[in-house]
Parts: sequence; structure tokens; C-alpha cells
Amino acid sequence: MPFSGRLKSPTLLKNQEHARFDYPEILVLLLTVALVAMHFEFNSISMALFAIVSLPSLMILVYNYQRQPSFWTSNIVVVLFSTVIGSMQFCTVLSLSLSLLIGIRIILSEPENRLKLIIVSAVTAIMFYYVSITLNSDMMICNEDLISPTILLASIITIFWQFWGIYHKYLRYEKTAEKAKGRLNTLVSVISKLTRFIPPQVWQPIVKSDSIVDVNNKRAKLTIMFSDIAGFTELSDSLSSDNLADILNTYMKCMTVIANKHGAMLDKFVGDGMICFFGEPNSRGTRQDALDCVAMAIDMRREMRSLRQEWRLMGFEGLYVRIGITTGYCHVGNFGSNNRISYTIIGKEANLASRLESIAGKGDILISQRTYDYVCHDYECEYAGTYQLKGFDSSINAWQVLDPDANKGRLSKWVDHTLPGFNLHLNFKDMQNYDYKKIKNKLNFALERIEKEEKEHSLNNK
Repeated sequence: MPFSGRLKSPTLLKNQEHARFDYPEILVLLLTVALVAMHFEFNSISMALFAIVSLPSLMILVYNYQRQPSFWTSNIVVVLFSTVIGSMQFCTVLSLSLSLLIGIRIILSEPENRLKLIIVSAVTAIMFYYVSITLNSDMMICNEDLISPTILLASIITIFWQFWGIYHKYLRYEKTAEKAKGRLNTLVSVISKLTRFIPPQVWQPIVKSDSIVDVNNKRAKLTIMFSDIAGFTELSDSLSSDNLADILNTYMKCMTVIANKHGAMLDKFVGDGMICFFGEPNSRGTRQDALDCVAMAIDMRREMRSLRQEWRLMGFEGLYVRIGITTGYCHVGNFGSNNRISYTIIGKEANLASRLESIAGKGDILISQRTYDYVCHDYECEYAGTYQLKGFDSSINAWQVLDPDANKGRLSKWVDHTLPGFNLHLNFKDMQNYDYKKIKNKLNFALERIEKEEKEHSLNNK
């Protein structure tokens, strides 16, 4: 967010905030006791009142200049005003004037302190009222000379002064709030953009708990999936960079939606491949993590059928997804340095998933023996063979995950068949009831064309 002008230091801003005196009513209090002492010709009672009130008032003037108001200072101020009100035996105009200043001080105090100040004020005023009557049995003459009007006028001026200061403080706070709102909106916008580069399982706990982020990792049992697009490298040699980027972005967008739906931790994109894992930071149990990963892989393979049909219509043939999955212990967490951290996985099992993906055929999902042991009761799998993979001393047994709809015959939700010059792709899950008639008309039209071509071909052969 752009800023204009020179930035002021925090110390200067703090001094400016505290430059005003927050207890101007003390001046009215000093004026009151001084006029009372003059009015009663400096007799013993008036001078005692002057001494009792003026000394603490002067200390407040000196000590609280450029300091924030506090409960104890406000408490002393209220006690001093109540002392004068009680000592003057609740003179009407004078008591009303000073009570207004007490009310303003109570209003400006913290909400939890207001009741305390009211009680202290009432008790002090009543106590000094009886002290005044005891020391001087005669009632005070309240309305002589100009004491009461003068104090009333001074109180009104002080009240306006206080509200004027509150109004200017409100304006400053409003201006500061607007700037803070602008900075906050900018910060939220930046964070929302940055979160697209980080898995939600990583950034959401940091935002919620404001936890410390450092280089830290642990050993955990994960189910890891590596996938890429078979045939993408060959296709990239014949496509423009724009078409290549469009295909890749479409593929990654669809696969990301599926990964998020199944709760996978999407580690990273590597070219046309992607790496996901289950088990950290939120695990549902090792077996369920394996089942979720296989279910995600099946959905990705199904989604690739739809994408492949779209790309065929655009002239891009032969794109299939191939996937490798394994279950085992890896180190997972924050790797890197204090300047750059990446949440990822490191370990032999991650390499195994990568190797299985590299030997998988077009549209195949290969899983390791450990993953097979967890999912074999829920998904039909076929033994793919034993492989000697790079980086592994012993042979690796691999299993191919079959499509759950493959052996359901007419109940299958997918029909996908390809021959030279013939592409049939039916996804019954996405079909709408009102489209059945259009689909049947298109299929009938295609059958008529096939029969016509077949007859012509037969006549030509004769």
C-alpha cells in the first residue's frame, strides 16, 4: 500500500499522543478551593480544605502530565471533588458544577471501574459533609458573590474542552483505522494469493494458532502417490507452448479438485506429474489413508477419460494418466533453512512410488505389496508382476488396481473404447435425463452411417 510523506518514528508518535493533559478538571478544583478560601477570608476551615485539596491536585498536575490516565489517578481526582462537595455541604450550584466534572471523569474511565468510582464519590461526599457539620455547625452560604457562577462557567468550559479532545482523538483513531483497514485488506489479498502456493493443511493451522514455523520433521507412515501423463513428452514435441500450457493447466486443475475432495496433501507439481500423500498432518489411520489414496487415484483415472475425449476433439491424441502408490515410513515436515522452508516428504518409500509410476502402463494404477495388503478387501486388484527397480536391492511385487466398474457389465458407469477411426466415451454419471434422447439420436445416426459405409464397402469389394 503506498504511503506519502515522511514516516514518523514510534517515539515521536507516542509523545504526540501523550502531549495533552488528561485531567483539566484539576484546574477547576484548584480554582474552587482558592475562591472558597478567599470568600471565607482564609479562616482555618477554608485553609484546611485548600491544603487538603491543592497539594494532591498539584502533584497530579506535575506527575500525570504526558502520562496515560490510570484508575488510581482518576480515583484521587474523584475523591478530591467529592471532598469539596461534602465540605461545602452540598451547595446546589457548586455541587452540580463539580458533580458534572465527576461524571465526565467516570465516563472517561474504563467500564469496569465506573461503579467503583461512583461508590467512592458518594461515600467521600457524605463523610466530609458530616465532618463539615461537626467542625462548623453553621450552614455554608453558597450563593454569595460570584463563586458559584464562576465555578459553573469553568466546569462548562472544562467539559467542552474534554469533549473537544475526545472528538479530535476520535478523528485520529478514525484516520488510523482507515489506514489500518487499507493495510489489512492489502495483507489479506496478498495472503490469499500466497496460500495458493501452499497446501491448506499447512497454512490453516499456522493462521489459526499462530504457531512457530521452523525446520522440523518427523518419521510417519504415509501412503504416497506419484502420477504423470503418459505420452505428454512425445506430444510436447509437436505442440505449441500455448496449447501445451492449456492442456497441462486443465489437467492440473481437475486433478487438484479431486485431491482436495479426498483430503490429500498435494505436495508439488513436477512438470506434468504430481505428488500427493496421506497420513500427515491429518491421518485417518493407515488403512483408511491407503483406501483414500486408491479411491483418489481411481477418480483421477476416470477424470482423465473425460479429458482425453475433450482433447481428442481438439486433435490431441494418446494422453493417459499413470499412477504409482506405496505405503511406508518416510520423513515428513518442514525441510530447508530459516530463509526458505518446504513442507514435503523424503524417504525410500517416496522413491518406490516414483519407480512404480514410471513402469506403469497407460491408464494403469500400480500399487506396492504393502498398499495392496490394506486395500485388497475393498478394491479388486490384479497381480502385475515382480520388478527389479532402480535403487532397490530386492525385487518389488506390484499390483494393478482394476476399475470398480469394469466387471459390472451393464451396471458400469463408464464405456470407453478406442479403435482406429472410432472413439466411444460414455460417462453415465454425468449424463442428464433430458439428454438421453439426444444421445440416442446421435447413436442411431452413427449406426445408420456405419451400416451405409459397410454396404458400400461390400459392393466395392464385389
